[in-house]
Amino acid sequence: MSQVKQREVVTSATVEPLTMRGPADTLVSLSVNRIARLVTIEPRVSLLDLLRERLQLTGTKKGCDHGTCGACTVHVDGRRVLSCLTLAITCEGREVSTIEGLADGATLHPMQRAFITHDAFQCGFCTPGQLMSAVALLEEGHASTDAEIGEWMSGNLCRCAAYPNIRAAIREVRDAAGGHRHAAD
Repeated sequence: MSQVKQREVVTSATVEPLTMRGPADTLVSLSVNRIARLVTIEPRVSLLDLLRERLQLTGTKKGCDHGTCGACTVHVDGRRVLSCLTLAITCEGREVSTIEGLADGATLHPMQRAFITHDAFQCGFCTPGQLMSAVALLEEGHASTDAEIGEWMSGNLCRCAAYPNIRAAIREVRDAAGGHRHAAD
């Protein structure tokens, strides 16, 4: 049996059949910032384009549109994803959280307040993605040292080089939440 045929056999034995949809528009149900949404989209629409163009949630930025800058970072079921590389249809039945949903009404999220306190933004273009990654970073437990923060935030680029201020903001929220400082900070 050729290598290709072996893959086909393994795949068909281990993966449930998918319901094929498209290329015509299809109805998709998802939750965005805790609001149930029912949208009709073409199956190849990215989550970023759905958020910005269809739902008018323009806080999530389109930077590179190739998954290299992090400006489009959002949370899907509590995990950070690059929305420019995520098909909206794959978020069906899932919870999507954007920068617009980070605050609790008029009350800013602690990370948003810390970014303001530490001037962790300059031009502001990368700020939504930086904030979404910073919140996830703490929830994932990857903020013990500046080196660890730098590593786990490395997918988010800041053209203005506000990295020291971003790390300071993350440390503030970490420490206020009961995290502890290490000598490397």
